[in-house]
Amino acid sequence: MITVFTDPRAKAPQEMSNSSSIRHFLLLALADTRQLQLLHFCLLLGISLAALLGNGLIISAIACDHHLHTPMFFFLLNLALTDLGSICTTVPKAMHNSLWHTRNISYKGCAAQLFFFFFFMGAELALLTIMCYDRYVSICKPLHYGTLLGSRACAHMAAAAWASAFFYSLLHTANTLSLPLCHGNALGQFFCEIPQFLKLSCSHSNLREVWLLALGACLVFVCFVFIVFSYVQIFRVVLRIPSEQGRQKAFSTCFPHLVVMSLFLSTGTFAYLKPPSMSSPSLDLALSVLYSVVTPALNPLIYSLRNQVLKAAVWRLMTGCFQGH
Repeated sequence: MITVFTDPRAKAPQEMSNSSSIRHFLLLALADTRQLQLLHFCLLLGISLAALLGNGLIISAIACDHHLHTPMFFFLLNLALTDLGSICTTVPKAMHNSLWHTRNISYKGCAAQLFFFFFFMGAELALLTIMCYDRYVSICKPLHYGTLLGSRACAHMAAAAWASAFFYSLLHTANTLSLPLCHGNALGQFFCEIPQFLKLSCSHSNLREVWLLALGACLVFVCFVFIVFSYVQIFRVVLRIPSEQGRQKAFSTCFPHLVVMSLFLSTGTFAYLKPPSMSSPSLDLALSVLYSVVTPALNPLIYSLRNQVLKAAVWRLMTGCFQGH
């Protein structure tokens, strides 16, 4: 409840509202006219169906084909799960709001979006870093590949990625929802994310969350440095391969990971760390759609284009399903 004071010296408390007293939030409307709202609904539906189909085929092919039971494809399966999770976290509510001409999201729904979005994004960053290590060991230390990336080691690394993302997201979400909100309940984004909550919070109360975001930025930077260092070593080894066919094969296993990682890190980092002077509703919306919707939908296509083994497994899965019917 917001308490109203008649004493003019008590203006600050008049504006303050604890987040627990807010029953719902208002998300950013993707369009003002009904025709554009329906168009956005159809676009989001198409993108989400493509993401579900692509990632679902990759997960099914890797799970069913014993030829793909290798560390690289095990981590790719986990990456596909994070893409499915991030799409299912943000897109359904945006589609609902566009179809039913509303902006509302409940407090619990917003809290769930905050947690699961950070959870899946954190897991994706950790998995992309682990996949870089997989490529490094495969190309630079092939004789030690079975030792360094055995089934138990892979399971432990994947579990560490998911667990660290879970606890970091839980910490962020709990701290964000404890912030007192002084500037209403309208979020400038089509889903609930932490920077939008910081804009609503009291300026003297969000220091802890800023420090947590700074810690996250440092972790991203460490992962980025590790990835760059690994690929420098990979390229040095690949360029020394005498046969052109061997070089092309080595590059083809790294190319999808490089593209996916570049899309994810560039859009996400710029969205969260861009200067305030560059911030605008249209730019924020475009960046958020890129890293939360478009990238998870493109990842299966990127990994399938250059990986002949994966394409063959997906084709066998699809033809087997059709023949079974």
